[in-house]
Amino acid sequence: MAYSRYTGKAWDRHFFPRLSKLEVAEVPKEDALIVLPVGAVEQHGPHMPVFTDTLISEVLLTEAFEQLPDEANIWLLPAIPYGKSTEHLGHPGTITLSAMTLMAVVMDIAKSLSRSGFRKLVLVNTHGGNTDLLNMMGREIRIETGLAVFRLDPGGLGGADEWLTPLEKQAGIHAGDMETSLVMSALPHWVHMEVAPTEYPNYPESRYLGLRNRAFAWVMDDLSESGISGDATTATIAKGQAMTIRYGAMIAEALLEFQAFDMKTLRLDR
Repeated sequence: MAYSRYTGKAWDRHFFPRLSKLEVAEVPKEDALIVLPVGAVEQHGPHMPVFTDTLISEVLLTEAFEQLPDEANIWLLPAIPYGKSTEHLGHPGTITLSAMTLMAVVMDIAKSLSRSGFRKLVLVNTHGGNTDLLNMMGREIRIETGLAVFRLDPGGLGGADEWLTPLEKQAGIHAGDMETSLVMSALPHWVHMEVAPTEYPNYPESRYLGLRNRAFAWVMDDLSESGISGDATTATIAKGQAMTIRYGAMIAEALLEFQAFDMKTLRLDR
């Protein structure tokens, strides 16, 4: 499976910016779903590109659109390549937006879409540091613009669980087996497996202090010297290819559900 930017259905048939203003005007707006990926440029250990999170969003969405019907009224925006990556500051290559800047960018994009008549937006996030912010922004956009706003974090769908160890599923949250496998399968020459590390945080055995339940604030230097949390040495191209197909199918299924969903059905008195 070779990844080539701007090739495939996502880019040839469903890439929003390739449309002219006349073509955009003709898109049926009531059920059109606009997909806005939000990634990051930040350190991913000694072995991975700083573009990892944004690259993964492009790779997974490229595969997802291959699995969508050609006629699906779903449109892909260019990814916002920078995220809120303040937890990785101090590591070379990390470029972060402030929370306020990223919030303003996402809101401005949503307002622009609303002015063009669109009614549905999904924020697809591939960086954990964006999660809380985007969850909050979904509601703010709903209030400000009336858009139906959906949220999708592919990393939380469990699409890689079949290939990960229990420890990796629990603590492999950054530049470990899953992310390394995904990038290797797309652009293997961007990954330097000869320096791939293994490092896990010594998180407490506690019901309330688990790493994934966000019970305490942390920055990467609290967890790791190498800049990763996980085992990158077990990554393979074959696993990455299988994960990409699995995630692509799950994302495609989610996008179709979002596109068909009517917010008005939530109230029983309507």
